[in-house]
Amino acid sequence: MLDLHSPFAVLMLSLIAGAIRVSTPYLFVSLGECLTEKGGRVNLGLEGILVTGAMSGYAGAYLTGSPWAGVLIAGGAGLLLGGLHGLICSLPRVSDIAFGIALMLFGTGLAFYLGKPFIEPQAPMLRSFDFGAWSASPQLHNALHVNPLFLIGVALAFVLQWGLRSTRWGMTLRLVGENAESARAMGYAVTRVRIIATAVGGFFAGVGGAYLSLVYPGSWNEGLSSGQGLMAVALVIFARWQPLRCLWAALLFGAAGALGPALQAIGVTSGYYLFNAAPYVLTLAIMIVNCRPDRTLAGAPGELSLTR
Repeated sequence: MLDLHSPFAVLMLSLIAGAIRVSTPYLFVSLGECLTEKGGRVNLGLEGILVTGAMSGYAGAYLTGSPWAGVLIAGGAGLLLGGLHGLICSLPRVSDIAFGIALMLFGTGLAFYLGKPFIEPQAPMLRSFDFGAWSASPQLHNALHVNPLFLIGVALAFVLQWGLRSTRWGMTLRLVGENAESARAMGYAVTRVRIIATAVGGFFAGVGGAYLSLVYPGSWNEGLSSGQGLMAVALVIFARWQPLRCLWAALLFGAAGALGPALQAIGVTSGYYLFNAAPYVLTLAIMIVNCRPDRTLAGAPGELSLTR
């Protein structure tokens, strides 16, 4: 029988708990980017949308007194910025890469400007499910403390995986992303499909931002995001544009992000900041492995600018 107080058990339980907590923003942002890229468009502005979602979600929860209202407001802010990206990038000679960078700067700056009055006030937090109340082990209790947004994200990954393969809207989106000319020849409104996909992807990213401010770490400040929006693009490539793989990849990134605190829990304090850099090292490794000239991006939509 496993000793829950042994260093190995403490490390594993800390990694599991940390992976669930840290992975949730990655999960929502990567699912949103997966949906966007399936339509043949890249949104590098997700970092700005994530930060705007965190600010608007926190402000909405504070002003309404309801954290779930804050989540919806954050999703709405993401929907607006995602829709803006979709509309602007539909114009002739507009690069989705270049505008994505501009959107990242715009969204971040807007959040910092509008969010200054909400740095000090305390908004109501989104409560988690305590599935470990039966356990006397604090490590197991912590590992089974799960927020409903994580469960929603897991369900969403399964729904999107099924929807992209088995529904008409999913097949339409994949056709638009694979070959726009064929989609136009079949009578589909390519521009409208891409705008909707990008806007919905922005909604998911906004919800991911709300998790940062309303759950973990559970506050609003200008240093809240650590590049999760940008790393989500690498995560989607690593997941080969499959929603279910985005779930496993998000958990992997979450575990990498939780490595430093997990090691600290068993007394390993030297190199703490080095271990905290694990998600960035993982992102760099994924980009190096997947973007070599001799390696094709298997599963990438044909219209995606990353493949051209």
